[in-house]
Amino acid sequence: MMSNRIVVLGLTLCHLALAQTPPAPLTLTFEDALARARANSPLIVAANIAALSAREDTVQAKAALLPTANGFSQFIYTQPNGLSSGIFVANDGPHVYVDQFVVHGDIWAPSKLADYHKSQMAEAVAHAKADIAARGLVATVVEDYYGMVGAGRKLANARQSLTEVQQFLDITQKLERGGEVARSDTVLAQVLLVQRQRDVQDGQLALDKARLDFSVLLFPDFRQDYTVVDDLNAPQPLPPFEEIQNLASRNSPDIRAAQATVEQQGFELKSVRAERLPSLSFDYFYGTYANEFALHDPQGHGNLGSSAQAQLNIPLWTWGAAKSKVKQAELHLQQARSDLSLTQRQLLANLHSFYLEAQTASAQVDSLRQSMELSAESLRLTLLAYRAGEVTVLEVKDAQTTMIQARSAADDGRVRYRLALANLQTLTGAF
Repeated sequence: MMSNRIVVLGLTLCHLALAQTPPAPLTLTFEDALARARANSPLIVAANIAALSAREDTVQAKAALLPTANGFSQFIYTQPNGLSSGIFVANDGPHVYVDQFVVHGDIWAPSKLADYHKSQMAEAVAHAKADIAARGLVATVVEDYYGMVGAGRKLANARQSLTEVQQFLDITQKLERGGEVARSDTVLAQVLLVQRQRDVQDGQLALDKARLDFSVLLFPDFRQDYTVVDDLNAPQPLPPFEEIQNLASRNSPDIRAAQATVEQQGFELKSVRAERLPSLSFDYFYGTYANEFALHDPQGHGNLGSSAQAQLNIPLWTWGAAKSKVKQAELHLQQARSDLSLTQRQLLANLHSFYLEAQTASAQVDSLRQSMELSAESLRLTLLAYRAGEVTVLEVKDAQTTMIQARSAADDGRVRYRLALANLQTLTGAF
């Protein structure tokens, strides 16, 4: 009996211990972070909704070109006065019942056709702007993701530098006890130790702030129990400029949006010009239009039948409004062409600028890594020389400072290269 109680108590304690164990933090790769950002970004949602809405505009404009069918039912009462028409001679009797199936269509409506093409171009503009928003989001995720990775590396470097200073302080204390160095060397090492402790605190603060800022983009609720995978050392080659240029010319959403805007304004001009042209339409009616609600009148004649009509509308005089609309559409087209020219020039400038930035950052990654390795070797040799009494404590301090700067520069160089690639891909798409 006692043994059973012990077993039950042990299981209960184990359950409580497991229940109190906090869950492991979420670990995100770059692809995971990008997928979460796309799902939670209000800008992406707004851009996609705008594209879907533009699609519905196109559907509606196309439907306006096709015939429509409607059912029409009406009752007209006119006060009797002894005549067959009633008191109003325009009416067909005191009681008129209308129940008809009506088909209306345009035989020639150039303005509506131009409006349909204009809506197609507006849809193309909306889709291009959605692509712009998506590529901008990728660049933002890259900046925040590798900003967090860089902050984590700087914190690790600060901790490593703290460990190195603690080791140096231990060396100075031992040498001071042996009478080989002055007390001032130990004091300087203690000052360096306090500085490195502050660097660790600042590094932790920077990482926490980067995590909080990034979480706003990643999660629909507030949370900070996550980490990101450090893949800065993964190779990310830079394609030749000719390939980048071809990708930009084919895939630039900015150019697509500007070109579609020009075409949209071109169809707008055609639409307003077409409003000054004649239009031809028809109507077909099938049903009853009689003085009684029946298929036959009292004499046995049928009330059910059909009729058709055609209308030719010729605009003659609008007090200059039609001419003003044409002038206005021409100005809009002129502005769209100017914007397209500017977008093309800006694309070429940004393409060269972003590529040069990525090329320079790529070339400096190996150089910065080599500088870091040389700084580490310099610090090692300086410490050996200090132990041997060949250099002063100030030279050790300078070597440590150089090592810290080299580590930070090497990590910053890798982050800079990833950001440069992300900016370049806003013009070309993924490569």
